[in-house]
Amino acid sequence: MIIENKKVVSVKYTLFTPHQITGEETLVEKSDDKNPLVWLYGVGNMIPDFETNLKGKKAGDTFDFRIKAANAYGDYDENYVVKVPLDAFRDKEGKVDSEMVKVGNTLPMVDNQGNHLQGLVKEISLTEVKMDFNHPMAGKDLHFTGEVLEVRDATPEEIDHGHVHGPHGHHH
Repeated sequence: MIIENKKVVSVKYTLFTPHQITGEETLVEKSDDKNPLVWLYGVGNMIPDFETNLKGKKAGDTFDFRIKAANAYGDYDENYVVKVPLDAFRDKEGKVDSEMVKVGNTLPMVDNQGNHLQGLVKEISLTEVKMDFNHPMAGKDLHFTGEVLEVRDATPEEIDHGHVHGPHGHHH
């Protein structure tokens, strides 16, 4: 069975990002046989170029491909680095949780349209918190290597819900 729309795909992979100047690659994440990446192919849950590079492959096939930043998580955008008033982080007693709001932490936020975002705390002053809402992989080229472990037909329920159920997938 080959990878195509409405198939459940299971892969083990290694993701590297090359340094922008030296090209030296850094390991970002790795999955294995016990914890594979499992998803419903062709429904928009993955980076389009990731799926394109796997289309037509079958269990046992290996892969090795690169995706440019613009086609992955986009270029890094300084407009996504914003200053949020420190008051937005105060509790009912007017206190800021210094264990939560600290440089290097990623915080769940909601914008004025109700969109859920993740923001990385970059700096904290007496009046504001500088946060970066770029995806952590924005501006980075991606290099994937790995192996297709399994390809199967999606169940009608998985197709209807738009995601995988069962082992390594979503459970209701």
